[in-house]
Amino acid sequence: MTPSHARPAMIWTALIAVYVVWGSTYLGIRIMVEADMPPLLGMGARFLAAGLLLAGFIAVRHGPNRLRVTGRELRGAATMGLLLLVLGNGMVAVAEQTVPSGLAALIVAAVSLWFVLLQVAGGQRPPAMTWTGVLIGLVGVGVISLPRGGIDGVEPWGMLVLLFATVSWACGSYFSPRLGLPRNALVASAYEMLAAGVLLTLASVATGEAAGFDPGAVPARGWLALLYLIVIGSIVGYTAYGYALANAPLSLVGTYAYVNPVVAVLLGWAILSEPVTAVVLGGGALVVGGVTLVVSSERPARRAKARDRAAEVTSV
Repeated sequence: MTPSHARPAMIWTALIAVYVVWGSTYLGIRIMVEADMPPLLGMGARFLAAGLLLAGFIAVRHGPNRLRVTGRELRGAATMGLLLLVLGNGMVAVAEQTVPSGLAALIVAAVSLWFVLLQVAGGQRPPAMTWTGVLIGLVGVGVISLPRGGIDGVEPWGMLVLLFATVSWACGSYFSPRLGLPRNALVASAYEMLAAGVLLTLASVATGEAAGFDPGAVPARGWLALLYLIVIGSIVGYTAYGYALANAPLSLVGTYAYVNPVVAVLLGWAILSEPVTAVVLGGGALVVGGVTLVVSSERPARRAKARDRAAEVTSV
């Protein structure tokens, strides 16, 4: 189906789903870790379950042979799972033990800025508007990070872990075309999630996190948050994004990068009463504004490659 034949109502339904679902995953993670579910173990269970569900869907819909991959493709998918989902999403969950969900989403929005800097390191020369966006966004990250959003109880290590997660996301996105991933985006995503689920579970065991876990001590809201992350955050969110990417102009789909953090801040404030300080509002406006400039100015240069790579740049 081409964009011209897609129903506008379906396109906007998919986009709104991406806006709300991916923006809400930060809230889901925060609820999960506040309910005393170990972050590494919880995210490991999320990706293992989501990967198995996605692989099962592929096998039923297209036959088991669709899941066949070469050794190189499997290694590439595992590498992507490590960079994006373990060191990216997994570290977001670790950081959200001390960082509110809305603040975390604003920091994660900076991933587009690091991606531009990696392009520069690779010899590319972005336009002036891109540089302007990067500088504005980095100032915003500094405004938020240095005073820790002006929010009491936020530990410095949490902010550092979040920044590390964004750099890992950017590296995974930048190097994805060189990793020899499976050509089918759904198959690649299934193996990435399965690899991440295994790695996160092993990390939980190795750090002793899993040993002290008592499932009975986790209240119902923690399990509901995990279920939400598996079904809605991973499966529904990805499906909606894939539909929007296939049927809507890339300029429209790219707006998720600066709508998600706004949704996350609003949901965190409305549901968990997370503080929205002047520091968060001012720094967040700079980050979102910078990302908006970067996405707008880089769009023409990335148009040809974005559809192949977009499935690898997933949200939490």
